[in-house]
Amino acid sequence: MKGRRVVITGCGAITPLGMNVPETWQALLAGRCGIDTIKAFDPAGFSCQLAGEVGPYKFRDYLPKSYRKASKLMSRDIELSIIASDEALKDAGVTTQAFDPDHITLRPERTAIQFGAGLISCDLVELAPSVAVSITDGKFDIHKWGKAGMENLTPIWLLKYLPNMPACHVGIIHDIRGPSNSITCGEVGGHLAIAEAADIVARGDAEMALAGGCEAKVNPIVMIRQCLLKRSTSVSNENPEGACRPFAADAAGSVFGEAAGVVVLEEFESAQKRNARIYAEILGTGSSTNINPAYEHLEPDGKGIEIAIKKALAEAGITPDDLDLIIPQGTGIPQDDAAEAAAIARAMGDMVESIPAWPIKSMVSHTGAAAGALDVIAALEALSESKIGPVRNCDIKAEGCRLNLRHQGQERTIRSALCCGYTFGGQTAAIVLKKLEGYA
Repeated sequence: MKGRRVVITGCGAITPLGMNVPETWQALLAGRCGIDTIKAFDPAGFSCQLAGEVGPYKFRDYLPKSYRKASKLMSRDIELSIIASDEALKDAGVTTQAFDPDHITLRPERTAIQFGAGLISCDLVELAPSVAVSITDGKFDIHKWGKAGMENLTPIWLLKYLPNMPACHVGIIHDIRGPSNSITCGEVGGHLAIAEAADIVARGDAEMALAGGCEAKVNPIVMIRQCLLKRSTSVSNENPEGACRPFAADAAGSVFGEAAGVVVLEEFESAQKRNARIYAEILGTGSSTNINPAYEHLEPDGKGIEIAIKKALAEAGITPDDLDLIIPQGTGIPQDDAAEAAAIARAMGDMVESIPAWPIKSMVSHTGAAAGALDVIAALEALSESKIGPVRNCDIKAEGCRLNLRHQGQERTIRSALCCGYTFGGQTAAIVLKKLEGYA
């Protein structure tokens, strides 16, 4: 990257595999699956009745007492982002006003916050009364909605569902006053938020940044959309653990879920001065856009992914020979997996069959805007511990897939790792991470 060196000094996550990073990481290493039958609502009638759901938590435990009233205006997405941010800051050894007002170490004006967020869907119990009074002859009447339906919503109802609210609430709780942005680029929101945060720190506009992504897709509105677009698997309701099968010959669709992943980025010399643990350095990032007219899927040739990866490698100043791990998007949707695998193969050249690839959505589910951040966190842990977990649910690779997918976990030296992803509309992103010896 140009400018100052940027490192990652803290990680936080809440996922279907665990309430924090250590639990999630150990589950990934063990090849456990967090996908199960939906419990948040009755999925009867849905072609896919599965999801990756986060376990129960006491949300008030993550809020300062003075801020607990605000929880009434928080969607599930916001809650998850607050929990993951709490862990990330503590993991980085940063003290904020939320932890200890008398011993604050965070510098508010020199700290940025960048979050990837999805389209936060409304809770049906809140929306139903308004819709009910907006019906004419059995059909939704937009004119009635404007005149009578909206009167059944509280005036501040929308504040629960704006995609900038996760970063807003986290920023208020921890008194973060530096550059702030919310990136609504779907499934690469987490990748792009981390990349933008790295740029902010590299150019000197902040010394530290909180970045990541969050999304709660276990919602009837979200799930029915994925079913209607045939992105969700419809053949594995009786076998949740085997449902999501990235890059497999018998893949039949994805399984969606909920999560948040957050990292703390810091200027290298600043991290050194406070003797912080350094997980890795961000060497390079890349992004591209290649819109597919059939918006429900990635463009068939995956060209945008190839461009993003090559940009990230060029900025990092390395070649595929220097990579020891690839964490791809790997949704389990056959045509999208095929496009991604082909793009990675073109970007990696002859090295594609040598570099281990580790798709994790077969275990953690497809968590939308959180997905990229979770991939980065898995890569950071792999770099730190020199371990890669097993590839789950890929007994036979899909025809033409050249990725190096191993059924058994591995222990090996990992110097650099690549995380890449895409949205169904064509936005792509890639991040290259490098381990710094002597700091982990």
